[in-house]
Amino acid sequence: MGTPDFATALLKEIVARGHNVAAVYTQPPRPAGRGLSEKKSSVHNFADHVGLLVRTPKTLRSAEEVRVFEDLGADVAVVAAYGLILPQQILDAPKYGCLNLHASLLPRWRGAAPIQRAIMAGDRETGAMVMKMDAGLDTGPVALTKKIEICDRLTSGQLHDRLMALGAPLMADALDLLAKDELCFVEQSQMGACYAQKINRSEARIDWARSASELQHHVRGLAPFPGAFFEIDFGQGFERIKVLQTRVEPATGVPGTVLDDFGLVACGEGALRLERVQRAGKNEMALEEFQRGRRIVPGMMMR
Repeated sequence: MGTPDFATALLKEIVARGHNVAAVYTQPPRPAGRGLSEKKSSVHNFADHVGLLVRTPKTLRSAEEVRVFEDLGADVAVVAAYGLILPQQILDAPKYGCLNLHASLLPRWRGAAPIQRAIMAGDRETGAMVMKMDAGLDTGPVALTKKIEICDRLTSGQLHDRLMALGAPLMADALDLLAKDELCFVEQSQMGACYAQKINRSEARIDWARSASELQHHVRGLAPFPGAFFEIDFGQGFERIKVLQTRVEPATGVPGTVLDDFGLVACGEGALRLERVQRAGKNEMALEEFQRGRRIVPGMMMR
């Protein structure tokens, strides 16, 4: 049960290990592109490619969907970034319950955006966990864990890919152990529990009154999507610029003020050097390439 690339990597690993997949559940096709033709999810496309049964219900709460799910007779459900709430009847249907692959070190960052929130908070490590799902939000007991360091320059997109590569074999290992009745679970601690709220586009705006180090985490955590941004006036009204890569430097000035010709911007503490940016409707580019067009010059104010 999954939808994006993160779940596709897991499905590929399960299939490669020879497990019998009774069915694949994924989000329904969505309108996409200029023609708004319906686009299948990444999981859906792979499942079609290998000939697996695919189901795309809009909800799992109806009695009919519960019956269909129960009739599969599955030993276990494997869940990763599915996007639908699993009611208790679904959680209870498989013989061994539902296992979730979660991209954080629980109980830290329960919820929808654990990868982004870990970076935005300045965490130094995160990981992938195999957890047995219960009625709570990522509160179930944990079986397997793999940790990974969050390096200073790592973006959420890069961390996503590393956790995807780490998590797929971890869940497959859990299934192998489960098949031998050797998978053990440990209850989560409630100490340090926090919620990884879904990223709201409104919080992507850069607040230059914050410290440069905080904004560095902010930019990395939102790169490549939705992308942290500022607005600046090149003489024709304010234009939104997305920031995808920065560097912290020791400099002072009124927060939001451009300090030199090379993208150094004053923050509440220290300064942030813009390294990669993107104008609306354009490809991302290095700051020096951006400066060949509309220039960001000393004294300009960003908001």
